[in-house]
Order: sequence, then C-alpha cells, then structure tokens
Amino acid sequence: MRFFSTAAVALASAAAVSAANLQVLVGDGGLTFTPPSVVAASGDIINFEFRSKNHSVTQSTFANPCQLQTTPNPGVDSGFQAVAAGATEFPAWSITIDDPSTPLWFFCAQTVPANHCKAGMVFAVNAPPDKSFDAFQANAKASNPSAPTPVPSASGTPSGVVPPATTGTGTGVSTSLSPTSTPDAPTNGTSAGADVNGNGNGALRLGLSAGVGSWSVLALLGLGAGLVL
Repeated sequence: MRFFSTAAVALASAAAVSAANLQVLVGDGGLTFTPPSVVAASGDIINFEFRSKNHSVTQSTFANPCQLQTTPNPGVDSGFQAVAAGATEFPAWSITIDDPSTPLWFFCAQTVPANHCKAGMVFAVNAPPDKSFDAFQANAKASNPSAPTPVPSASGTPSGVVPPATTGTGTGVSTSLSPTSTPDAPTNGTSAGADVNGNGNGALRLGLSAGVGSWSVLALLGLGAGLVL
C-alpha cells in the first residue's frame, strides 16, 4: 500500500515540475496581447496579467474572432479587469491547457472608446498552419464592429474538472482569477463575463489562480490516500 502512496506523490511532483508557466501581458503599451500567440503543451498554465486600462480575455472562434464562443460549449471569459493609472499591482487570470491539439482563440471584448477586437487585440494558443494567428487577426480587423458580443452567464452546470468552475461543460481547459485582485466595473456598461472563473470548453480547465497548479497535485495525493485506505 505504501508503494501506491509513494507513486502518487512522485507522479504529482513530476506533473508539477513538467508544466510550464507562460506569461502574457494584456494591454501593455497598447491594444495588444504580448506575446500575441503561444504554443502550449498539456498541463501548461497561461497567466494573463492585465497591465493597463480595462480589458478582458474572452474566448472566441477562428471564424468569429470578436464574439464569445457559444458552441459546442460556452467560451471562457476573464471579465473586464480595470487597472488604475500608476498601478503597481495587476490583476491576473489564468488557464490550464488540457488538450494541446485544440487551438484556442481569444479577444478583448472592450468596445469603449473603440472596439479593441476590431483594432486587432486578439490572442491565439496552438494556432495550426492552416489557421495562423495572422489570419485570425485579419479576420478580427475585418469583422463587423456593430455586431453584438454575447456575454457568458453566471448560471450553468459545474464542469467538475477543476474546482471551482461554475458554468459550462468541461472538455479541456481551466481558468482562474487572481484572488489578490479586485475587478472593477466595466466602462462600457456591460460585463464581458459575469463569471470570472469561466468554464471548461475543450482544451482548458478553470480554477482558483492560487490553486490552478495545486488542484491537480491535491487530486493525485487524494488518489494515493484512497489507495492506502
């Protein structure tokens, strides 16, 4: 029995060490994600740090870059994260990649004083050669800025993938909002997403920022304890 417990702990440690943390700056010096695209492996955590003004990280699709993904599952959304001028602490929101074979597409849903997505403020994860980031951004710039952007609901079915996801059906991605940040009200009168934790959608998981990495470790440790008992 001790073997199973030791193996579970070792597996948890290996998973924690192998996962990479990728940093993306949102609105750092303009209407941009920096870098604008990344390549991520299974288990990697992408941490979005909001650096200025009032932006969101909202999931979309390649075909409709400036609208919240609604099918086959609701897209994840950070909600608007306002940053005061001269701030030295910044809100952060993260996603954990579950399925690197599924490309992920994101945009900023802010439309005041200008449509940020229409201006090219988009981001991609694991974009394939036939659907490159450049093509995705071109789609965004060519999109109709007057088209309404659907917003995610705070209601729904828990994904059960990584606590505390509260909406949608988990199929491969998780998100989290830093517990040390306090999101301000959006400036355009609507929320990019009332549920800042988001929901799983096929390539990522959602969870508390301080515990995105630790939830998986705790689950494996729990498995080891169960085998011992």
